[in-house]
Amino acid sequence: MVTTLPYGCWPSPITAELLATGGTRLGAPQLVGDHVWWTEGIATEGGRQAIVRTAGPVGYIGAHHEAEVVTVLPAPFNARSRVHEYGGASWTVVSGTDQDPDGPLVVFVNFADQRVYALREGQEPQPLTPVGPEVPSAHGPSLRFAEPAPVILGGGIVEVWWVCEDHTGGEQGPRTGADGAPHIERYIVAVPLDGSAAEDPSALRRITPSSRFVAAPRLSPDGAQVAWISWEHPQMPWDGTELHVAPLVAGSAGEGQVIAGDTGTSVLQPQWLDAERLLFLSDASGWWNPWLWSAADGARQVLELDQEFGGPLWALGTTWYRVLDPDTALVTYGRAATQLGLLRISTGKLTALELPLTDIGTVQLREDGLLVLAGASPTAFPAIWTARLDRDPAQVRDLQVLRSSRADAPDPAVLPTSESIEVPLPDGGVVHAIIHRPHQEGLAGRDGELPPFIARVHGGPTGHVSPVLSLPTAYYTSRGLGVVDVNYGGSTGYGRAYRDRLKGQWGVVDVADTVAVMEHLVREGIADGQRLAIEGGSAGGWTTLACLTRTSTFAAGASSFGVAELERFRLDTHDFESRYIDGLVGPYPERRDLYVERAPLSHVDELEVPVLLLQGDEDRIVPPSQSELVRDALAAKGIPHAYLLFEGEQHGFRKAESIIRATEATLSFYGQVLGFNPACVPVLELERG
Repeated sequence: MVTTLPYGCWPSPITAELLATGGTRLGAPQLVGDHVWWTEGIATEGGRQAIVRTAGPVGYIGAHHEAEVVTVLPAPFNARSRVHEYGGASWTVVSGTDQDPDGPLVVFVNFADQRVYALREGQEPQPLTPVGPEVPSAHGPSLRFAEPAPVILGGGIVEVWWVCEDHTGGEQGPRTGADGAPHIERYIVAVPLDGSAAEDPSALRRITPSSRFVAAPRLSPDGAQVAWISWEHPQMPWDGTELHVAPLVAGSAGEGQVIAGDTGTSVLQPQWLDAERLLFLSDASGWWNPWLWSAADGARQVLELDQEFGGPLWALGTTWYRVLDPDTALVTYGRAATQLGLLRISTGKLTALELPLTDIGTVQLREDGLLVLAGASPTAFPAIWTARLDRDPAQVRDLQVLRSSRADAPDPAVLPTSESIEVPLPDGGVVHAIIHRPHQEGLAGRDGELPPFIARVHGGPTGHVSPVLSLPTAYYTSRGLGVVDVNYGGSTGYGRAYRDRLKGQWGVVDVADTVAVMEHLVREGIADGQRLAIEGGSAGGWTTLACLTRTSTFAAGASSFGVAELERFRLDTHDFESRYIDGLVGPYPERRDLYVERAPLSHVDELEVPVLLLQGDEDRIVPPSQSELVRDALAAKGIPHAYLLFEGEQHGFRKAESIIRATEATLSFYGQVLGFNPACVPVLELERG
């Protein structure tokens, strides 16, 4: 029997507490001997990122038997890097130590002080790097580390190479660079494992010359050559990077050459196949495809396919493939959704491996064929999976969950389904989106009523949303609200041309694409055109505010740590994104007119609908000043609004209490504005002045 209730009023077992405390943020898995190690974010411990491992050896486990987990990194240590503020790979297990009688040696960077530590399970972590001297412009530790790469030098010397972000200015001290911003250097540095650099910065050995940004240090198997990528302002890593190869001379990179990439070509993830050949990803063809380089033959494309084999390098250490032998790589590729394949490098032959997953991250393979990977699908929450990889014939079988991000997954009866769509645009192109209709078995909306719909715009803006199961989405859809994820122009996953649609057009193309999707839903009778809302975080907050101020499509909007104006933002934000806007809008001050004209804050006089603002007080990427400018403008105009500032939160909320409050406040806000009464959430008080 089906019960009819107004959309938005359906009772749901998916609570804000379930979103905040029931799930686990899982980090990239690593194979260490017979065990699998990974990171888990613990919301009940302030979002602390702990390093964990399986309690016993991992083989081909049976169905429905998740691994028992042992926490290796004790509280209060938090394995999280602040390089670029987004961080990335923050730990590794040093190869060759897993047979040590005291257990494997773990090295990690601790969030609070950004020092690198060494740890053996059950022992107290010991620092390996010094405390960075106080530099006010750093807004925190002045020496930061990310993307560790264990290497073995001649004589069997083991050390770990890291990307170092240095705010100290070296011998000249803190100063302002030619661009008027604080002088920051980044380089690859060797951190000795004996602890000699813990009090002596001179014991840190620079491997590469300084650049504004560096990533992906790779030592050739014979120890003779070093590869890495770099880029300079105003490029972002998806705009243009350079791939360097240099001889290793006396422990540091000698004079080398740029073998691929430039300011208009993005090169990612170099990986040595042998002492002479280097595999990498390049979007020179318009899509991130595999390329091969050798000193003898130069660079050539391994295969040309209108599929993405890479993605935006927001987090250092992100990988999209794994070399299995000198002629074979296990690759992830696709468009919005990704799949797994075996690539024969010599011939360019790609063999698809069938898996019921649509978003595949880090992959690991053991010699006996045990495959470990991170992945999710429209019916499975993000998880770490195991499977068996057969190479002749090529197939994956015995796929099982090793560790799910949701051990308490709700009944499928309350979970949504997703539908990918392409909405035609007036210029002949399309905008990509994913629809999640209201759904809960046994419940339906009233006859003649269409559901409210929430447009959700992703951050970045260089990024995308994959068609995977999401509990925040189910929080809405199980209550009778529709959700549509908009992969507007500028999103990744659809090639360079689609990504470049946003160049110089931020605040224009993203707004037009989002409106086009909502108009399509209304035209098709899917959504109530009078009850449309929009939400997004960071750059998604910018698009949210721009849609609210520049169009009449939406009845309400919620911005989480959203960008509101650009002139102050470019001065207040962190170094990684401080010149991002050059490509998205235009160079400053030459195009100051666009910076002012595009800013939602410049058009608050055109705003007529309520707004909810959510902000972390320690956010260095989009500082609280951005949300407060909007709050003050809303108050001056008397528009209903609420501003919630979350103590101790950065760019994205990690604490359970913050997630609960933000989730319930947003639902209450939508209910008040869109005309429904959500059950069992506190009423958010809206201000008018």
